[in-house]
Amino acid sequence: MSSIQEKDQHWVHPVTALMDHQAKGVCAWKSADRIHLTDVNGHRVQDAFSGLWCVNAGYGQPTIVEAARKQLEVLPYATGYFGFGSEPAIELAYRLAKLAPAGLNHVIFGQGGSDAVDTAIRTVSYYFNAIGRPEKKHFIAVQRGYHGSSAMGSGLTALPVFHRYFDVPTPTQHHIEAPYTYRHSAGPDEAAVLRATVAALESKVQEIGEDKVAAFICEPIIGSGGVIVPPAGYLKAMRATCDKLGILLIVDEVITGFGRTGPMFTCEHEGVSPDLMTLAKGLTSGYAPMGATIISDKIFAAIAEAGAGGIPFGHGQTYAGHPVSAAIANATLDLYENGLLQNGTEVGEYFQTRLRSLESLSLVGQVRGQGMLAGLELITDKNARTKPDANLKLGQKILAHAFTEGLVFRAFADDILGFAPSLNYTKADVDNLIDILTFSIEKVSGASWI
Repeated sequence: MSSIQEKDQHWVHPVTALMDHQAKGVCAWKSADRIHLTDVNGHRVQDAFSGLWCVNAGYGQPTIVEAARKQLEVLPYATGYFGFGSEPAIELAYRLAKLAPAGLNHVIFGQGGSDAVDTAIRTVSYYFNAIGRPEKKHFIAVQRGYHGSSAMGSGLTALPVFHRYFDVPTPTQHHIEAPYTYRHSAGPDEAAVLRATVAALESKVQEIGEDKVAAFICEPIIGSGGVIVPPAGYLKAMRATCDKLGILLIVDEVITGFGRTGPMFTCEHEGVSPDLMTLAKGLTSGYAPMGATIISDKIFAAIAEAGAGGIPFGHGQTYAGHPVSAAIANATLDLYENGLLQNGTEVGEYFQTRLRSLESLSLVGQVRGQGMLAGLELITDKNARTKPDANLKLGQKILAHAFTEGLVFRAFADDILGFAPSLNYTKADVDNLIDILTFSIEKVSGASWI
C-alpha cells in the first residue's frame, strides 16, 4: 500500500461508501489545468463536472490566482462580526445585490451551500417570530431535491442516503412530488405536470395549515436528484402560488447560479425574484469556500427592526465574508462579466445539441438540461422507460470506461449520468466529451450481461 493510500484511511470522505472506499483506495488528484485533472499516478482526464458543479471558470485562471495571492499578502483574515469588515467582502456584497433579482439587496455570507440553506431557514424563522407569526415553522421542498447535508438542510433534501440514520426529515419538513416530467404521475405532458405541482403545493399547505407554513424551497433545476428540468414556467408558477398562500419562496441557486444555465442566475430565465436566494459553488468557482444567502428588503427590514435597542442578529460564522474568498469571488465575477458567461451560453447550446443526439442509443432514455448543465437517464426499454437493474450499476460501469479513456463526470445511484462542464469549454472540448461518452455507453450496451 502506498503512503498516500495509508494516510487516506484517516479521512472520512463525504458521501462515500466507507468500507468500499477503504478496500478500493483513493483516487487523489495532483494538479489541474483549464478543464483537465491529473491524478498522482499521472492519469489525465477531462473534467465534465466542474469538480462538484463548482469550478465554473475552469482551472488555473491567472486573475483569480493573483487576486488570492494579493489578498493573502495584504489582509489574510478579517471578521465581519461586531461591525467590522473588509473591502473585498463589502465590494462583493454590493456587486451581488446589483446582480441579483430585483428586491434582493442584502447578503449574509457563509462558507458554502449547506450553511447558505441553514442561514435561509434560520432567517425565515427569525423573520416570522419578529413579525409576530411564531406559528409559521413548517417548510416544504420537493422530492429528489438537494439542499445540503447539514443538520437542517438535510431534512429538506429529499434523497434517501441523506436521511438514513440521521433522524430527518423533522416533523416541520415536508415534500411534494418533484416536477419530474419523464416519470411524473401526471406526465409526460409538461403543462399537466406544472398544474399538478402547483396543486400539490396548495394541497400540502392546506394539509399543514396556511398559518403554520413558512416557506417553500426549490432548485430551478434539480441537481443531485438527477438533473431534472422542470416544465417551463415552474419558478413563475411557484412564485405566484407562494404569494397566494402567504408563504415565502426560497430559490436554491447553489448549483444553477453563475452562468451554469446561461444567465448569471437561473431565476432570470423567468424573471422571478424570490424572497431568499442561496448561492455558493460558482461564486468563487470553487477556488475557495464561500456561500451567500441574499434576502429581500422586506425580510431585512423586519430582522433589523427586531434588533432595535442594540440587540444583535445572532447568526454568523467565523469565516463569513472571508476577505480572501471575497477577493477570489470578485475576480471570478469579473471573468463572468467579461465574456465567460457569453462563452458558456454559446458552447452550452452546442453541448445540449450534441448530448441530445445520444438519445438514439439503445441505453439512453432521456437527455435533459440547460446551458452547461445536463443529465442523461439510462433505460433498458425506451417505450416502457424501464430503469436498469440497480445491481448492474450501469452508470458506474460507463463512468469507469470513460475514466480510463480520459473523461470524468457524475454517475448517480439510479443510473442517471450528470454533466456540468466549465464555462471555458470550447466546442472541440464538447466533441471530445461526446466521443468518449458515446464509446463508453456503447461499450457497456454491447456487454453480454445486459
